[in-house]
Amino acid sequence: MAIGALDAAAAYGRAMKAAAPSTGGLTGLGDMAGGMAGAAGNTGGNFGSMVESMVTDASTSLRTAEAESAKQVAGKGDLIDVVTAIGAAETALDTVVAVRDRVVSAYSDIMRMQI
Repeated sequence: MAIGALDAAAAYGRAMKAAAPSTGGLTGLGDMAGGMAGAAGNTGGNFGSMVESMVTDASTSLRTAEAESAKQVAGKGDLIDVVTAIGAAETALDTVVAVRDRVVSAYSDIMRMQI
């Protein structure tokens, strides 16, 4: 599955909305730019805490999916719960990968700049 720049930006916007609901409602890509600009003016720890919470949420989703799969294998779980948990884990992991890819891309662009 290829993740484009707009997917990464949308994932970042959703993560920012979840991490800081006081920045206002981010409803689309047009509003997202204003929300990110407002968040960028704050202290530098916001991005780090946002990434930390994304990784924690992804890890929790993966553990939940693993537990639901184990219950299904043991014959005690529901298939719908397994599919839902795996879907949530996949979405969380895709979001983390998209943000990571954009950070690496931004770092590469900065390193290519001439001083």
